Amino acid sequence: MTTTQEVAGRDKTETVQSHTQGQEFLLRPATDISEDAHGITVLADMPGVSKDRLNVQVDQNQLLIEGTMAIDLPTGMEALYADVRATKYGASFQLSPELETDRIEANLVEGVLSVRIPKRAEFRPRRIEVQAG
Repeated sequence: MTTTQEVAGRDKTETVQSHTQGQEFLLRPATDISEDAHGITVLADMPGVSKDRLNVQVDQNQLLIEGTMAIDLPTGMEALYADVRATKYGASFQLSPELETDRIEANLVEGVLSVRIPKRAEFRPRRIEVQAG
């Protein structure tokens, strides 16, 4: 455990050098995927990622989720040490052709990304009316 004196006594160039070396970590977000009769829902935990630092895209049958976490310091403050620097989240998923990729909806609420992908109409269950005769 680092004491306050050790943190305060560190040379500022040490922190700057580690940032300039481009140390960036790529994390796969914790993800839950669920399916119902009408489509699938992907929930990805991406704490610290804002909407403007988030990229959700689909290319053919590939869903790509990327986001960059940033810790904003109050004005006039400078970090002397940080265990977490800029962290990138990234995940990709192969999608089934039975999904309608042109109707994807995505929402980001309190660090949780929700992506809803509906199934094509021909793959949804439908009730068949039985006629008596």
